[in-house]
Amino acid sequence: MKNYLKHDEWCIIEEGFNREFNEITESVCSLGNGRMGQRGNFEETFTGKTLQGNYVAGVYYPDKTRVGWWKNGYPEYFAKVLNAANWIGIKVEIEEETLDLHTAEVSDFKRVLNMKEGYLQRSFIATLASGRQVQINTIRFNSIVDDEAGAISYSITPLNFDGKIVLTPFIDGDIKNKDANYDEKFWDEVHKETAFAEGYVEMVTKKTGFHVVTGQKFQIFQNGKAVDFKSLPQKAEKYVASQVTLSVKANEATVLVKYACNLSSENHPIAELLPKAKAYLASIEAKGFDKMLAEQAEKWAAKWETNDIVIEGDVAAQQGIRFNIFQMNQTYTGEDARLNIGPKGFTGEKYGGSTYWDTEAYCIPFYLATADQQVARNLLVYRWKQLGKAIENAQKLGFKDGAALYPMVTMNGEECHNEWEITFEEIHRNGAIAYAIYDYVNYTGDEAYLAEYGFEVLLGIARFWSQRVNWSEAKKQYVMLGVTGPNEYENNVNNNWYTSYFAVWCMKYLIEVSEKIKASNPERYNELASLTNLNETDEFDRLNHIIRNMYLGEDKELGIFLQQDGFLDKELIKVSNLPAQERPINQKWSWDRILRSCFIKQADVLQGIYFFEDDFDAETIKRNYDFYEPMTVHESSLSPCVHSIIAAKLGDKARSYEFYQRSARLDLDDYNNDTEDGCHITSMAGTWMSIVKGFGGMRVRNGQVYLAPFVPENWTSFSFKIRFKGNLLNIKTSAHEVLIENISGDDTTIFVHNDAVELKAKSTVSIEQKAVETVA
Repeated sequence: MKNYLKHDEWCIIEEGFNREFNEITESVCSLGNGRMGQRGNFEETFTGKTLQGNYVAGVYYPDKTRVGWWKNGYPEYFAKVLNAANWIGIKVEIEEETLDLHTAEVSDFKRVLNMKEGYLQRSFIATLASGRQVQINTIRFNSIVDDEAGAISYSITPLNFDGKIVLTPFIDGDIKNKDANYDEKFWDEVHKETAFAEGYVEMVTKKTGFHVVTGQKFQIFQNGKAVDFKSLPQKAEKYVASQVTLSVKANEATVLVKYACNLSSENHPIAELLPKAKAYLASIEAKGFDKMLAEQAEKWAAKWETNDIVIEGDVAAQQGIRFNIFQMNQTYTGEDARLNIGPKGFTGEKYGGSTYWDTEAYCIPFYLATADQQVARNLLVYRWKQLGKAIENAQKLGFKDGAALYPMVTMNGEECHNEWEITFEEIHRNGAIAYAIYDYVNYTGDEAYLAEYGFEVLLGIARFWSQRVNWSEAKKQYVMLGVTGPNEYENNVNNNWYTSYFAVWCMKYLIEVSEKIKASNPERYNELASLTNLNETDEFDRLNHIIRNMYLGEDKELGIFLQQDGFLDKELIKVSNLPAQERPINQKWSWDRILRSCFIKQADVLQGIYFFEDDFDAETIKRNYDFYEPMTVHESSLSPCVHSIIAAKLGDKARSYEFYQRSARLDLDDYNNDTEDGCHITSMAGTWMSIVKGFGGMRVRNGQVYLAPFVPENWTSFSFKIRFKGNLLNIKTSAHEVLIENISGDDTTIFVHNDAVELKAKSTVSIEQKAVETVA
């Protein structure tokens, strides 16, 4: 665990240049606006350890799978989130010496990610080999107002000399992905051109044919005034630049303001990309850097108005949750229904793909409560649009009759994950997609969605489960063989409890939904039955038979659900007995040793209990929690938040807070030694859930909000806002009271510790806090 970033309520602050952690800081300081983003790389030359990363939403490449074997049904490619043209680059030469923070002596270094206003700021003094010193100050942001643009203010001040400096702002498209399977470059150049103080590179992806025009335009100021300058154009393969030579004086600042844009054929006709890029840059240059920055602050203020969580008494916790919310809002805005939430967002290449089950299991609740209802609806419609591909994916594995298997990883609905034990076996992802439909309808009351889109998805998923199980003569029950549950430290197991329980729930929910649609809209139901070739009698009879006769492993003596067959044959060792030097085990142990151990990567049985907690009494939940949690190493970013929520439900305030901290500061403190690859974006929604569902105890039952809030021991208070059916509620909890403000909307009723509370529109109610009950 690292602890080099300063704790601050609104900023991520690095004081002093930590070269050994630079790639971690680059991940943490990433910027995005839903359309484009980049890591916290330096504008000037840096020959030290760095992962250059610029990304354009929706653009990908199908990199040929690299394996030493092949099996039928195996995906042919692994979709790469593409590293796109580097638009931030500014080469700095001082009397023929290149400014390079790897070779220069660096002092007074400070890098600040301002989350309140949405920009990255950096300052330092560099002493070159010649002894010349310069002071650098930069501000950079990806505009969330002009969301295909970014802007940089780069200030350089000589401290001990007069002389010449050369500034060369550039666009470099000659890049490649670090994770390219065959070291292939994925872009071809289409066109490049330069003019005075501007330049453009148009590139196209191989195979997928995405066109992107990246453009730059810049101004130069000295002593606060625009200066005339000559610009020498430079061109190379996939590269354009403009070289400017300037006379400078000691202690006088020269500021280069660089505007850039990324226009993609996803959003514009290919023939119009270049002229639109030129017009776009002219427009934002006319607006000016200061106005763009002011608009950025104003737009972020509006986001924080509805999304912020305020913690009093714990700066580290406050910084953690705001960092998580900030990155979620940078990654996905909900404005484009074609996009989804990649697990690394705009912070790194790892994992590839833009869509995992993380979206449905973790992100949907965040957007339901913090954004317009349409945002979550768009995420569901995204899956409906890919139903045909899900059916094709199932057909490749031998399923038929409209059975749908949604991909583990995808860009366009086609499976592109390249590990067999996950691609073929981690089929519980189907359950998360069905649950998201339930979650959305339960939260919003939008039952029209079921007839419009939801039923078809639920039917395809239920058909898959119906064919995936088989009857066991030995058990006289249905079984689910050869699967991988959420705990990926177990592969190819039989009767994973979580997967089997979810399958049964999916079948039950389909039947429930079909009855609702049949009763409320019989004409549409008949239309759906015809569209999907539904033979209700035969198909639903089989589903009901499976529901009644599904094998769900359980140990009656211990009172626990069995993670899978044979789990109790393992040597059951607590994580607390593992030497610190052997963790994380995924970086220290052989895979054989991991598979034979009892150690759990992430919540598995407990993940199911989290989803379906109302199916179990508190004592059952506690027995399973007490059994499985001590063997869980939490080496998945998705794990701590689930344990935090369950611990909160059981009244274990200390453990709930401990897991929250691990989730909230996972990337800031680099808990799992992997932040350098990029931040864990989708699990950040889980951090939000740790507070809202954990400490806040928020649930939605029967169309109403229930709260059971408590304050962690070292906090004075905390507050969060939720949108619910047109109302915006602010819930503030302290040790003595729960203060609920109905900021807008209509009169409503919510439940606090199961007591009904009437809330008038634009009013505040104070409720005396109750002591947390601990489950014995």
